Formats: sequence, C-alpha cells, structure tokens
Amino acid sequence: MTSASAAPKAARRQHDREIIALAVPAFGALVAEPLFVMADSAIVGHLGTAQLAGLGVASALLTTAVSVFVFLAYATTAAVARRVGAGDLQAAIRQGMDGIWLALLLGAAVIAVVLPTAPALVDLFGASDTAAPYAITYLRISSLGIPAMLVVLASTGVLRGLQDTKTPLYVAIGGFVANGVLNVGLVYGAGLGIAGSAWGTVIAQCAMAAVYLFVVVRGARRHGASLRPDAAGIRACAQAGAPLLVRTLSLRAILMIATAVAARLGDADVAAHQIILSLWSLLAFALDAIAIAGQAIIGRYLGANDAQGARDVCRRMVQWGIASGVALGVLVVLARPLFIPLFSSDSVVQDAALPALVVVAISQPICGIVYVLDGVLMGAGDGPYLAWAMLATLAVFAPVALLVPTFGGGLTAIWAAMTLMMAVRMATLWMRTRSGNWIVTGATR
Repeated sequence: MTSASAAPKAARRQHDREIIALAVPAFGALVAEPLFVMADSAIVGHLGTAQLAGLGVASALLTTAVSVFVFLAYATTAAVARRVGAGDLQAAIRQGMDGIWLALLLGAAVIAVVLPTAPALVDLFGASDTAAPYAITYLRISSLGIPAMLVVLASTGVLRGLQDTKTPLYVAIGGFVANGVLNVGLVYGAGLGIAGSAWGTVIAQCAMAAVYLFVVVRGARRHGASLRPDAAGIRACAQAGAPLLVRTLSLRAILMIATAVAARLGDADVAAHQIILSLWSLLAFALDAIAIAGQAIIGRYLGANDAQGARDVCRRMVQWGIASGVALGVLVVLARPLFIPLFSSDSVVQDAALPALVVVAISQPICGIVYVLDGVLMGAGDGPYLAWAMLATLAVFAPVALLVPTFGGGLTAIWAAMTLMMAVRMATLWMRTRSGNWIVTGATR
C-alpha cells in the first residue's frame, strides 16, 4: 500500500521538478516581449494621449507582423525536442538551423510589405487624425527590426527543444535592460520622441539576435550540424509550421479586431485598451511559461516513445495552469489602483481601464488552462487540430466584438468578449486532450 501510493507522488514530484526547471527561466524570457511593449508604453505615455494611442495601434500591427510567425519557435521546439528524446542531437540542431534561415527570409519579406503600406495599415485600424502620424512613424522604424525578432523566435525554439530555457532568460534580461536605457536616452535625452522609442527597440532586438546566433552556431559546430541553408529543409520547416500559422493568424485577427473596435470608441478608450493589452500579454506569457515547458517535455517524452509519461505530465501541467491563473487573477485585482497610473495620468483613460481590468482578472483561471493545453498539443505536433480550433474560435468572437459599438458597454464589453473567446478555446482544447488522439510517438510525427 505504502509503496503503491508513494509511486504516484514520486512521479508528480519528478514532473514538478521538470516543469519548474524549464518554466521558471522560460517565464523570465517570455515576459521580455510584453515588457518591451510596457516599457515603450510607460515612456511614450507621458508624451501625451495621442502618442500613446498611436503606439497602441502601431504596436498591435507590429506584434501581428511578428507573432504570425511564432511557429518558428513553437514548431521548432516540438521537432527538436522529439529528436532529443530519440537521442539524435545532430539532426535536432540541423532542423533548428533550417528554422533560422526561414526566419531571415520571412523577415525580409515582411519589411518589404510593411514599409510602403504603413499609412494604409494605420488607417485600416481607424486611428484618429491626431494619433495616426505617431503610429506611422513608430511602425516604419520598428519594422526594420523584424528579421532580428524572427531570428530570436527561431533560435529560442532550438534552445527550448534542447531543454535549455536559461540561455533565453539571460538574453531576454539583457535585451530588456538595453531597450529601457535606449528608449529613455533616445526619447527624452536625444529628444526624438516616439521615433526614439522605436529605434531603441530595433537596436535591442538586433543585439539579442546576434547573441542567439552565436550560441546556436557554436552548438551546431560542436555536434557537426551543417550551417548552410538547405532548400528542402527550409521548405519542410515551412510546411510543418503552416497549420500553426493559420492558428496564429486567427488569434492575431481576434486581437486586431479588439483593437480596431477600441480605436473607434475614441483615443481615451484605445489608450486604455493599450494599457490593458500590455498587462494581458504579460499575464499570457507568464502562464505560457508552463506551456513552453510542456512543449519541450511532451516532445521529449513522445520522441522517447513514452506515451504514458506524456499523459501524466499533461495532467500535472493543467493543475499548475489553474493554480497560476487563480493567483494572477487575485494579483490583478489587488494591483489595479497602482498599475494604471504608471501608464497614464489622464483620468478618462483610467476610468475606462479600471472596470475592464476586473474582467481580465476573472478570466485568468480559464487562460491558465488554455495556455497549458495549447502547449501540450504544440509539443505533440498537433498543428492541424489547433488551426481548426482557432478558426472556430474566431468565428464565435468576431460578430460578438463587432457588435460592441452598437449595443454599448465600451471597453469593458470588448474584454468580456475576449473572455468568451478564451472560454471557447478552453472547450476545444479540452476535448482534444481528453480524446488522446494527439499522442503520436517517435522521432517525427
């Protein structure tokens, strides 16, 4: 009896150690991205409401331009982790190099699109006449850093797949510090305004990409993996990421719809929306730390043909996700009066943001489950299902959000619609994990 009951406890402790070892450093690295936006928001917000509103629109567009290619990190993590589980490190790193080359190609293509179309993109978001010039300036300058941002994504995926989340943490800390110093110096010291904030972010991202390339190239040489671009490998990497691209495009469409609706409510509402979206992104990345651990661990278990281990760690991570969501929700409620004044002294902006933050707090336990299950299915390489599930979620969210200006409720109603969106995602992901159809073992799916 004692031995039998001790076995599950020992297994849970082992899973907890694995999750913590990967998730804690991953949390620090993941929050770097929203912290970049939050730092920009805090610095630019004190230039004026129009500048902050412009940053809100430009940041949503820029984040969309980069985040649609997040499969460079997620698909690479799963594929590399499977090969690590199978004991083939050379093939794992070679696959990661294909992802990095694909990132450079995609980055160049995105710049070519964004630079000439920046005014039209900003106008599409419904930015006001006062906010639009600032949005265009920030978007055009920041787009120059997109190749570096994509290289960071792909390189991070390689290291996560190799069960290394500490190196991304160190790089993220350095990048965040550099971004903050550069932004303050260029915005206020050099008097460049919102353009200085954009240049500071570009420089910081390029420095981060350079560090990642050094680390990955060193690992490739150690294990005898080729550094040359391989057309077949790059094409295979793109094909594997296609379902996740559809999934991410659907998610970005949801966020863009929310920002576009907020922009049509007025400068104060879109400024408040930018503040809340920055916090929501920070909370999302915090919860996603467990999902990142899940991607790496699930991929490794499946690569090692351990289906039961994959099931057990999935169950344990869901428990972690729920507990973390509850804790974050309570923290948001308690910190509301202190958080908002950091980003805007405008009382109208503050009044719009306060009730919406309550909705965000309530949704956090749901978010905890969603991000964990999303990570589990990504780690299993179950991209096609994730794509269809997110398309269904978009179909539910879009009409609800677009009706907000008609039926009223303001920014609070927009974030209620966002909570509905997360609930739909939870339902679709839960059904898939319960079915067991995501479990496919072996070095490749």
